[in-house]
Amino acid sequence: MPRLDFAASIADLRLLARARLPRSVFEFIDGGAADEYTLKANSDDFGAFRLMPDVGVDVALRSSATTVVGKPSRLPLVLAPTGLAGLYWPKGEIAAARSAARAGISFCLSTNSVASMEEVADAVPEVDRWFQLYFLKDPDLMRSMVERARASGYRVLCITLDLAVQGRRDRDIRNAFTVPLKPRLTTVLEVLARPAWLAGFLRAPIRFGNFAAAAPQGGFSSIAQHIAKLCDASADWDTVARLIELWDGPVVVKGLLNPRDAERAVALGVDAIIVSNHGGRQLDRVPSAIAALPAIAAAVAGRTQIILDGGVRRGIDIAIARCLGADACMIGRPFLWGLAAAGEAGVTRALDILRDELDIAMALLGVTSMDAFSAGHLWRNETAR
Repeated sequence: MPRLDFAASIADLRLLARARLPRSVFEFIDGGAADEYTLKANSDDFGAFRLMPDVGVDVALRSSATTVVGKPSRLPLVLAPTGLAGLYWPKGEIAAARSAARAGISFCLSTNSVASMEEVADAVPEVDRWFQLYFLKDPDLMRSMVERARASGYRVLCITLDLAVQGRRDRDIRNAFTVPLKPRLTTVLEVLARPAWLAGFLRAPIRFGNFAAAAPQGGFSSIAQHIAKLCDASADWDTVARLIELWDGPVVVKGLLNPRDAERAVALGVDAIIVSNHGGRQLDRVPSAIAALPAIAAAVAGRTQIILDGGVRRGIDIAIARCLGADACMIGRPFLWGLAAAGEAGVTRALDILRDELDIAMALLGVTSMDAFSAGHLWRNETAR
């Protein structure tokens, strides 16, 4: 187990994850589509913003608590849906859900999780659970997923809209990344060089848990092949409307960058919009999530909540997103790096780092609550115009 107390930042957790995982598995987390311009911009574009503090403010009592999709949350954070979390640490989805419960935030389970939705619900009944759904070619299978999630106590349905087809990820192609891992010589050598990961992998076989009954896995399949077999490229906003009616509870839509799509989502009555480019893993050279946020916030104009997903690496990034109109943020890679480094303890360390950084930013900005953030806390260099 690495000395997590020496991990001062999310970047440190990434280094610990890289040291523990086989290269192809680490690059599945770390990589993006094509030339990875959008992947890089997601985090780099936060650096374009500067903050303007208010001083002489009593900040002795501060709270990062807020409400996310109708539920009190101790932090303006949600653990994002990430496929195959159980590949990085045995029962990874359950470990992450436990950390989310301890932190008092929501956890969103991916359609492509290793642990099934029932297994997570049984293991962590206390966490506020969301279920992320892809559009599936088989309507009966999609309906059964929704019904199973509702029966298992998942409160929010998160519909991902930006996966009509799988983005082309060069790193995964070069690594011949498949589920299960294909035993070619380079992969075998990578795995043997990571005995701690291998021991966990052998104890917990990898599968797509939510598809176990409907589509038993056989042979080697790339993620692109898996998506092509299951996901429906013909789905549209009418499909979203039918899912909203079927779920009959809080619904959020994920994968929006265009204000026109935000308007469509608001018209359907969704409970939140997740501004996201799928972590830079789908279409390259689209705007970063933080760059797309202001126009979507203007289009939504407070009619529904906005969650920013992509590029958050510091607590100060959460502050910037709040100033630009986000009600909360989702994190994917930051908690996966913690998970890959040290399991549940690593996820908890990632959340502790972000919580502490956000608290310090609040104190030094003169902000005592999440509602106190505003566009006035963003510095504009008037002399540069």
